Amino acid sequence: MTKTLRLTLTTAMAIALAGPALAETTWRMATKMPVDSPEGQVFAKFAELTEEYTGGELKIDVFPNEQLGKEDAVLEQLQANIVQIYAEGFGYLKKWEPALAWVAAAFAFDDFDHWQRFMTSDTVTAWFDNAAEQSGVRPLGDPTRVLRGPYRVMVSNVPIESAADIEGIKLRMHENKVAIETWDHLGAEVITLPWTEVYQGISKSIVEAVNSPIALVESMRFNEVAPYITRHDEYWQSIGFMVNEDALAALDEETRAGLMKAYEETGDYSQEVMFGVADESIKRMEEAGATFTVLDTAPLVEKMQSFYAAMAESGELPEGFMDAVEASRTPSQ
Repeated sequence: MTKTLRLTLTTAMAIALAGPALAETTWRMATKMPVDSPEGQVFAKFAELTEEYTGGELKIDVFPNEQLGKEDAVLEQLQANIVQIYAEGFGYLKKWEPALAWVAAAFAFDDFDHWQRFMTSDTVTAWFDNAAEQSGVRPLGDPTRVLRGPYRVMVSNVPIESAADIEGIKLRMHENKVAIETWDHLGAEVITLPWTEVYQGISKSIVEAVNSPIALVESMRFNEVAPYITRHDEYWQSIGFMVNEDALAALDEETRAGLMKAYEETGDYSQEVMFGVADESIKRMEEAGATFTVLDTAPLVEKMQSFYAAMAESGELPEGFMDAVEASRTPSQ
């Protein structure tokens, strides 16, 4: 075999071996959550399903624990297509569309289905479009698909069996004007207190209650000093898979279809994981002496309508917000 032929064969083999590697695309996905958290499990499942359903054409490297930086830094990388997906709350898009700060309004919605219809309404879709025009970033698919929480509760050292029991309760709140005004409107005595001081605050009777995702109650040991856990669905949340539009457009049709199939199945998996973790946590806390109650929130939703009407009249709410909430109240026929 001549030297020239050997070189030709070597080159051909290199090209053949390199072909699949060159065809692959790798995306970087930034998250705040640790790998072993419920959300971390969801993100790992998404990466696994994406590789499976795209036949290895698209691989996703997940960077947990804010390895790629805090919110502002990651959003800049997302815009620059250095990061292709950021998995966090859609409220971060408010820097490009302020109306998106209201996608998790407290007690504005009758139930999850009502909120889901609102989130996929023409009004909210237009908000996402406005953000995308300025940033090149938009949601990957249905913005409610991947669940967070999976729901919110009030943890208290006195029983909360009806909306009337909220009247006068000393409720811990973070420094947020709308949140403070919301619970003041609902009749609570609002006291601002850092999250890390809640346990001690309840044990010393500085406050009697705190709102929390159910997923954090046990880890914060709130049930030790506040054994009444009341599901009130204060607001609904999803994990926004915010994607760079250029990166998404660069995928061929088949790969994009595989990615979307992975996203849809990840949504199903997130519900399984989140509710499973919540149920197990509630069971342990009940065995330790806690009482779990599901509150009828209809009176709270009704009471908040006047609050939002006043905000709309003063121009504090996005234009069209109240109309979209009302139009989403019942399924379209």
